[in-house]
Amino acid sequence: MELILMLVSAALVILAMCMVQYTVDNHLSWGILTNGLSFVAICVILNVAMRYLAPQADPFLLPLVTMLNGIGLVLINRLDLSTSAKSGGVSEGTRQIIWTFVAVIIFVLTLWGIRDHRVLSRYSYTLGLVGLILLAIPAVLPSSMSEVNGSKIWIRTPIISIQPGEFSKIVLIISIAAILVSKRELFATTGRQILGIELPRARDLAPILVVWVVAVLILVVEKDLGTSLLIFATVLTMIYIATNRVSWLLIGVVGFAAAALIAYFSFSHVQVRFATWLDPIKYFDTNGYQLSQALFGLATGGIAGSGLGNGRPDLVPYASTDFIISIVGEELGFIGLAAVLVCYALIVQRCFRTSLLVRDSFGKLMVSGLAFTMAFQVFVVAGGVTRVIPLTGLTTPFLSYGGSSLLANYLLVALVLRVSDSATRPLSLPTGTKLPPHGIKRPSRANRVKVTPQQAHENDSHHDSQQGGNRE
Repeated sequence: MELILMLVSAALVILAMCMVQYTVDNHLSWGILTNGLSFVAICVILNVAMRYLAPQADPFLLPLVTMLNGIGLVLINRLDLSTSAKSGGVSEGTRQIIWTFVAVIIFVLTLWGIRDHRVLSRYSYTLGLVGLILLAIPAVLPSSMSEVNGSKIWIRTPIISIQPGEFSKIVLIISIAAILVSKRELFATTGRQILGIELPRARDLAPILVVWVVAVLILVVEKDLGTSLLIFATVLTMIYIATNRVSWLLIGVVGFAAAALIAYFSFSHVQVRFATWLDPIKYFDTNGYQLSQALFGLATGGIAGSGLGNGRPDLVPYASTDFIISIVGEELGFIGLAAVLVCYALIVQRCFRTSLLVRDSFGKLMVSGLAFTMAFQVFVVAGGVTRVIPLTGLTTPFLSYGGSSLLANYLLVALVLRVSDSATRPLSLPTGTKLPPHGIKRPSRANRVKVTPQQAHENDSHHDSQQGGNRE
């Protein structure tokens, strides 16, 4: 099933690539054919890896991912055709194909190396430390090696540039999930009440708060407010899922409002972004040019779009990274943009479905965090381009140009598929167990044992203690 869906998406991507080049250049080149066949090879490799390393995993998740990845390649190649005559630079589309092959290698190695996702829960504090170190590396590097457009979030070398924050957010999600599961019972214990809000004891809350607060502070120092918002919201949501206490959401909203006010009065670039968000046309000649052109492109696209290759996405600065959503809206219209957002919604839905099916609490919480971070990132990017919220500088998963984002998102999908494979795999019976001649019969309704919610919670805790292994 997944192979057929992936090949259909590959065929649509090749057709779109050909349409774009013929519309722009009035001819087809061998380069387009090479890129198209490379994408077909990527789809085949992904399918083979999934079939042998995670055969029971969700069959719809990977086709949706490859479709978005292919649309991103089409749009990046379309920008190359618009700008190559002006700059004569190296093709970003070709480089994105190379990054996709590297991402596929990361995907395969993750599925091969992690046969049981519960092993990750044993290294909760180590992963938390690794995540913080990855975040902090750009902050301690010279600006010449880490700063781009005012944000120190890169590790730049003569060969490649890496954005470690993309990987850090995944590592931190795994760490937070493991800590929350290990201290789930302690979080249910009320330490004190403040303004009617029940809080756990400080010593139980300390590990998560340390990782959470330090990560956000590092990102604020690096002026990466988009990723700091993403990590803040993701950890808050994971705590709410683990504790089922609405009070955590209230605390988070109040904390976010206070942090936003502090950031507004402390950082000039935050004030500039806020003013640009309120009235981009007023600052058209300076900071509002990018957002204004993106809005003009969306308006030009209308319902059905101007058609692939017929727009002017080259007028939008950094269109291949921060504003690739605007290209979708301009050339594919509201219908195309809605279809892309539906693909993201389906990916998030399949991830949450996996979190409901998996039997261990760590897998549930980890996949929920990974699903939320993708959903929230897409919301923030789309909201920024359409002026629903201020711009944050985040990229669109699988669509935007960039190796770090692509590698991290394929790593995210590999982790979800590993958990999905475990969730749908039949339970193995103990060695020596013999099945009756006609298999295991389902008990009648009258003979089924009724389990109370409290007993189910105790059984879940017992399952985690048996399967999770010893943590640090």
